[in-house]
Amino acid sequence: MNLYELILSRRSIRQFKSEPVSREILVKLVNAARLAPSGANLQPLEFVVIDDEAVKKRFFPCLRWAAYIAPEGNPKPGQEPVAYIAVLVNLQVREKGYERDVGAAVENMILSAWEEGVGSCWIASADLEKIQELLKVPKDYRVDSVLALGYPNEKPVTEEMRESVKYWKDAQERLHVPKRALDDVVHYNEF
Repeated sequence: MNLYELILSRRSIRQFKSEPVSREILVKLVNAARLAPSGANLQPLEFVVIDDEAVKKRFFPCLRWAAYIAPEGNPKPGQEPVAYIAVLVNLQVREKGYERDVGAAVENMILSAWEEGVGSCWIASADLEKIQELLKVPKDYRVDSVLALGYPNEKPVTEEMRESVKYWKDAQERLHVPKRALDDVVHYNEF
């Protein structure tokens, strides 16, 4: 699959198989994030890989899932992520304006994971203070977001957005994700 096809096929995953993701793959994802563009090349981001069972059990309740369809969008028991990568910002390097760095780094991880067959869900809706404490992150760092990871146990589909951006599940528990049509978002030479 080429990169464009990979991008077209990627969806956020919230139901995972219990099969572990190797530490080798997790390190590959962090390496892809490390090499993402960074404003002024300041590189304020660092990452915490969470793959220990005890830490994962304390970590999972800190996250909020699929607000439009909660609690149906939450991972079911036994289908929780098998690993996480917490994205940290070193505030001594950059206090503000790091959001683009985070976006580029996380997208690199998401696409690198999908290339390995690993699904992901980028989560910013979380108890970030509790995560900071749980992971023993120093006070001069900020936990920005979390990437939940695992082999997919669902196959969400996209559909053309009609009236709402809200995703939904059908009677077979398949997630439907509305997306704006290409013709609605592209403009040529002027608006």
